[in-house]
Amino acid sequence: MEKISVKVCLGTTCFVMGGSNLQELNDIIPKRYGDRVEIAGSPCLGLCSINWEYSKAPYVKIDDEVVAEATVEKVLEAIDKKLGK
Repeated sequence: MEKISVKVCLGTTCFVMGGSNLQELNDIIPKRYGDRVEIAGSPCLGLCSINWEYSKAPYVKIDDEVVAEATVEKVLEAIDKKLGK
């Protein structure tokens, strides 16, 4: 099985809009999914600059899927869905 890649945007907008709360994923993901999921921070995913007026920060990318207005719960749900749980 291929690893799922999770990239958390750490850009200023995402961080201020709640991305700082996503740091707990660093503890949860390895315990919950082992080596099936790889998590990394990204200086900026560039997603809020696509349409600034309607920005839905913070953003997380799970493989190629974008999770807007990301919360820990939303990210874990998206990973579970990808893993077929």
